[in-house]
Amino acid sequence: MQWKRITAVAATVMLAVAACGSPSSNSGSNGGSNVQPGETQVKATDPTAVGPAPAIDGSKNGGTVTVLSDVTPDTFDPTNIYYVDGNQIGKLMYRALTQYKLDPKSGKPTLVPDLAADLGTKSADGLTWTFKLKTGIKYDDGTPVKAEDYAYAIKRSFAHDLYDAGPTYQIQFFKDGEKYKGPYGAGGDNYSGVETPDDSTLVIHLAKKFDDMPFYAAFPLFAPIPKARDTKKNYEQRPATTGPYKVASYTPGTELKLVKNTNWDPKTDPVRYQFVDGWDFKFSQDLIKVQRQVLASSGPDANALNYTNLDVSLLPEVKDQAQLVKGPGPCTITLPMDTRRIPLEVRKLVAQAYPYDGWRKVAGLNPNDDPPASTILPQAVPGHEDYKLPGLTGTGPGAQDDAVAADVKAKLKALGKEGFELSQYYSIDDKISTQVNALRKQVFEKAGFKYKSIGVPKAKIRTFTGDQNAPVNLGKTPAGWCSDWPSQSSWFPVLFKSDAVALGNSIGQLGDPKLDTEIDRVNALDPEGQVKEAGKLDKMILEQYLPLLPLYYSASNFPIGKNLGHVVNDMTQGMPEFTSIYLKQP
Repeated sequence: MQWKRITAVAATVMLAVAACGSPSSNSGSNGGSNVQPGETQVKATDPTAVGPAPAIDGSKNGGTVTVLSDVTPDTFDPTNIYYVDGNQIGKLMYRALTQYKLDPKSGKPTLVPDLAADLGTKSADGLTWTFKLKTGIKYDDGTPVKAEDYAYAIKRSFAHDLYDAGPTYQIQFFKDGEKYKGPYGAGGDNYSGVETPDDSTLVIHLAKKFDDMPFYAAFPLFAPIPKARDTKKNYEQRPATTGPYKVASYTPGTELKLVKNTNWDPKTDPVRYQFVDGWDFKFSQDLIKVQRQVLASSGPDANALNYTNLDVSLLPEVKDQAQLVKGPGPCTITLPMDTRRIPLEVRKLVAQAYPYDGWRKVAGLNPNDDPPASTILPQAVPGHEDYKLPGLTGTGPGAQDDAVAADVKAKLKALGKEGFELSQYYSIDDKISTQVNALRKQVFEKAGFKYKSIGVPKAKIRTFTGDQNAPVNLGKTPAGWCSDWPSQSSWFPVLFKSDAVALGNSIGQLGDPKLDTEIDRVNALDPEGQVKEAGKLDKMILEQYLPLLPLYYSASNFPIGKNLGHVVNDMTQGMPEFTSIYLKQP
């Protein structure tokens, strides 16, 4: 997976994402990606890259950028970050072992060393990875970063009872990962899966081969954390930062303010910049209102942006195409169905009844930026096959059509499932969300289902939908997925194996040993073999298990203020690359 996020549409439909899309129409300072629709992302690496990041023509220093977000990141604790917006914002504060560097012309990503001095060295048996660490790195308070801090951060990530939203590859792949429970329990810091033989070396021991380790090392959970500063769930309030900015204040669900980290050394950083003085992130805003503000760019709104795709109703108000930043992303948005609670034959009827066309209209989807999906893997993942199964194309009227509604109702009755209850969360304080909820209720009940909707505050939606055992059977998170790196290995093993339920990553809560075996078989193949088998596995999961409805592949198309310079789409996340933004008039 790439990092999950709730997009505007996802929030309205209670999906948590997180693609494929068009190249940017921008020119000049706000260039986008030149990657064409459907172009496959490759796993490019450059182990020799060093800082500082290359100069950006026309860049200026000073001022504050305001980000007006209609959605709310659930955490800024580096161990727990797993939504793409939390990660992209976190990139301003945290540096990990590795990171992605975007090509200034094409926008294509290349994995480079960040706080590590290399991209790691694998042992002959593939079970040990050794990273050399950069020296002289300091935290925001001026104290030195130590090798043991990287080891502690990794150990901390095993406390999954406390940090339940973060990635879990370490539990599956690291030595004794299923046994170790983090540094707070009985075992404390005594974990054999990681060691620091000297002040500039980090060694990670695996239980099984994990050739994508350098890509995983780009996650925020590999940002160093000094044990003395660990305040557990309160750590995100005053974290130890190594990036160009540090936390000035944080009010969960409402606002995050960042100021310059004077101890960040650009000479050691091949990726980031520190053009602006500060960042002001305002969350849980009204989508239409803030997007209209950004487009108008009156006064301070010229220094603002919104990272949700532009609502289709506002397209007539776009006077300057340079205010829209477009580009591809790595995500597929879905509607998950809890397979433990909805029988397969009923799931097929949910797919038949779903009002794809009406939903897209009410949710404000743009067909150019959010093309309908028919597969699990998006086009950006090597091995994607563009197949289409009947009724699973992301299009159609569903039970808004009288004949379809009557057919579904008759089939439910024949199954003895007439009045089967579907249930889902929605944001009670979001206008579009309530409209989408009303549409779903109308259509499903027309088709013979009962429909129970549970309204919760928008700021808390990720908490409710993130509970794998929540009292609903539709729309649990993750309700969409983005590649953690461009490979099927960051999709199927994480989402559809039986252990994904306990790890909090499951789409559809599947628990079939036969499917587990097939996923393991594909994952054990060499990279070329995985590419050949990925499309087959994708199709098999939809045909035989149907744990989700593919909805759309989401590309970026977000509005920015007229005074923002060098706003580019980060195709690894479908988000603006924040660290390279500057103000034309500080």
